Amino acid sequence: MRRALAEDVGSGDLTAELVPAEARASAQVLTREPAVLCGRPWFDAVFRALEPLIRIEWFAAEGAEVRANDVLVRVSGPARAILTGERTALNLLQTLSGTATAARRFVEAVAGTGCRILDTRKTLPGLRTAQKYAVAVAGATNHRQGLFDAILIKENHILAAGSIAAALNAARQRGSRVKVEVEVESLAEFEAALTAGADMALLDEFSHSDLVAAVQLNRARGSPMILEASGGVTLETVRDVALTGVDFISTGSITKHLHAIDLSMRFTLADRK
Repeated sequence: MRRALAEDVGSGDLTAELVPAEARASAQVLTREPAVLCGRPWFDAVFRALEPLIRIEWFAAEGAEVRANDVLVRVSGPARAILTGERTALNLLQTLSGTATAARRFVEAVAGTGCRILDTRKTLPGLRTAQKYAVAVAGATNHRQGLFDAILIKENHILAAGSIAAALNAARQRGSRVKVEVEVESLAEFEAALTAGADMALLDEFSHSDLVAAVQLNRARGSPMILEASGGVTLETVRDVALTGVDFISTGSITKHLHAIDLSMRFTLADRK
């Protein structure tokens, strides 16, 4: 929050300084469109970093579905601090609510199939932890946090290593205890990953019929791999993909094709006595 505020406030809020230091105010934040509310801890942290005396009162729970024109939260206290924190707090709330709203729609689309929605590393720079939190709040599942907590062997890794088997062998020789996933782009590559003993396979841009075939091949194996479908999946097509029997569907759209929720803060100056 200090970094986010520094980006906006810098050496000081020159406009807020026009307001008398003793002035007090209250402000309500409402949403102009339906959304999944997410980002309350970030919103709170902005104002607490600026002024511990600011009071924050929420009217909707984290992860709740809210309607257009619902009042989400009220803040009250020193007017300068409320004015200074407004933009940073709203930016975070609208971004994380937008992420959660998109993720929730995908979760709803695959409900009852047994398939789960995964996020990716295609996040806004500096906000990965926050966006992955929003994905989880929406009921979807986090993939790896970064390059340090799982191994995902992709096309360029395979080219550099020489083959899927060689890349997998190198991963095993490292003695890593994390799961090893291989991205494959054809049924032939999938069978190579299956034979080489990968823990997971990312089926990239597979046709519907090839997804079905991969699921059947995998089920015929004694200890089947976890299957993740990805590439070109939309809200309109995601259920059909889920019904092929894959375990996960990953989509970068929930974090990178972001529609920030339209929020508004209504400010009221307290009566002077």
